[in-house]
Amino acid sequence: MNNQSKPLRIAIVVGELSGDILGEGLIKALKIRYPNAIFEGIAGPKMQAQGCKSLFDMEDLAVMGLVEVLGRLPRLLKIRKQLIQHFLDNPPDIYIGIDAPDFNLRIEKPLKDAGIKTVQYVSPSVWAWREKRIHKISAATNMVLALLPFEKAFYDKHNVPCTFVGHTLADDIALEHDSSAARIELGLNDNDKVLALLPGSRGSEVGLLSETYIQTAAELQAKNPDLKIVVPLVNDKRKAQFSEILATTAPSLKIQLLDGQSDIAMQAADAILIASGTATLEGMLYKKPMVVGYKIKPMSYWIFKTLFTFNIKYFSLPNLLADEELVPEFLQADCNVENLAHALKPMLEGNNSALKSRFLAIHQQIRLNASEQAAAAVAELLNAN
Repeated sequence: MNNQSKPLRIAIVVGELSGDILGEGLIKALKIRYPNAIFEGIAGPKMQAQGCKSLFDMEDLAVMGLVEVLGRLPRLLKIRKQLIQHFLDNPPDIYIGIDAPDFNLRIEKPLKDAGIKTVQYVSPSVWAWREKRIHKISAATNMVLALLPFEKAFYDKHNVPCTFVGHTLADDIALEHDSSAARIELGLNDNDKVLALLPGSRGSEVGLLSETYIQTAAELQAKNPDLKIVVPLVNDKRKAQFSEILATTAPSLKIQLLDGQSDIAMQAADAILIASGTATLEGMLYKKPMVVGYKIKPMSYWIFKTLFTFNIKYFSLPNLLADEELVPEFLQADCNVENLAHALKPMLEGNNSALKSRFLAIHQQIRLNASEQAAAAVAELLNAN
């Protein structure tokens, strides 16, 4: 524990809900070492509940895809400029960017140049594409905190300081689960067949994925009228957006919309249809079979395919961690009702015990007390000359 008289000032910036979860755990762990520390930046509700002052709304940063970013670019550039100036005028002891690499790295570079220590918590996917970008990461940060073991090996190869900390979700989620309690909470029976739909947390994701997800659920329910379908939505905006799409796509579909409760929905489910991202890791940690279906706007996808070389076989976290296809992935045109329904059907009918065993082994591999590991790495950097 640090007993310094002058409070430590820690800047933290997150761009979406998954980062807010990581930030919450990190702040809790840092408070043990620095009980008088002051936290400010861009924070979600969990970080704000820990006392982090948010200078801007986190929702402003929650955008995905190149074309989608263009419409928000003036606002994003303004926020970035104001944050840089704020932290140059009021230098923190350290700046921690959590995920949102395109936003955070461009803040970290001028701050590092000004002598402020910087950390990027969650590695950009440089191992998958734009490998040369690692030089920009090295120039912008003093330390990368990696969630996945193969990321650490990549940074070591390029002599960039990196600490593998594991993932806080792997710490928070128990190794074994009984779905009965979750089903009781949702008013479901143990013998029900349950499908959870998770079409993402961003407005762009819900807009692009919901119709296909709803049509897939409708096809499966048509073949099994007793199939229960639950859909957790992260906030009122996303719930209203999904409800509007549901009303025009399949108004007669028997479906249960939830306010948040994605963890309860996953625990209750026999199978999950899910957007790519951290949610796929959460589904894996709950040992649930899943199908990953994802789309971005066609122009964004074309630009990505045209400008960048991809070096990966998979895009979902369970498959990346296993380095094999444990869960089916469908991207862009392949993310269609026929493919999704065909992949989900055996998951809803089988016991999936072999898959759950693989998920358990990966869970144990990344269960390292991530928040404490991250806080220890931050403390070591703070104490370094």
